[in-house]
Amino acid sequence: MPRIPLKRPRLPRTRAGRRRLLWGVVAGCVLALMPATWLRTSTVGRVGTVADAPAAGVAVVFGAGLWKGEPSPYLAGRLDAAVELYRAGKVRAILVTGDNSRADYDEPDAMRGYLLRHGVPDTRVVADFAGFDTWDSCVRAKKIFGVDRALLVSQGFHIRRAVALCEAAGVRSYGVGVDAAHNVTWYYGGAREVFAAGKALMDVVFKPDPTFLGPTEPAVARALAG
Repeated sequence: MPRIPLKRPRLPRTRAGRRRLLWGVVAGCVLALMPATWLRTSTVGRVGTVADAPAAGVAVVFGAGLWKGEPSPYLAGRLDAAVELYRAGKVRAILVTGDNSRADYDEPDAMRGYLLRHGVPDTRVVADFAGFDTWDSCVRAKKIFGVDRALLVSQGFHIRRAVALCEAAGVRSYGVGVDAAHNVTWYYGGAREVFAAGKALMDVVFKPDPTFLGPTEPAVARALAG
């Protein structure tokens, strides 16, 4: 089968053409970084540590993957921070939200089990089994579980997006950034956030319904009352 010769892209030959190409590249980079800049500026003063966090009643912990049915190291770090918030009296209920889209993958129950083993009473843990992404988790926290104010728990590279999305969903939020080793996963997560910021901006503008809604649940109210 004959090979089809591929033409190499040719750079503009004129100085004006090269200048237009350069400005086009610069404009593309600026447009690509605008959503990430929006995330940072819109969450100024709303992200800190466990020690910085104000009392809010509810902590929302976002899923971050399982390893052999147990929380991944990154997810365990988020759950450890939630335990600290509970022990410090800054929250009275913990909403764990994650993926349970198939029978052999259940983030929320794994998260609940981890919290129980670390001393959080079962009556204080509420599970959302349809938190398929950050926007879904935020909207469901508000519309299904009635959360109006919360401490959000995630790694630093994700926490600003979580705060911006939950604020847009109607949940007054403060982000608790969890320290993590700067390994391959951390760098991948940081790079991914550049692209995820674009989707976050679209979610804020268009406010799509989550994958699943359903009837309201009083579980968070019961946990707070308990």
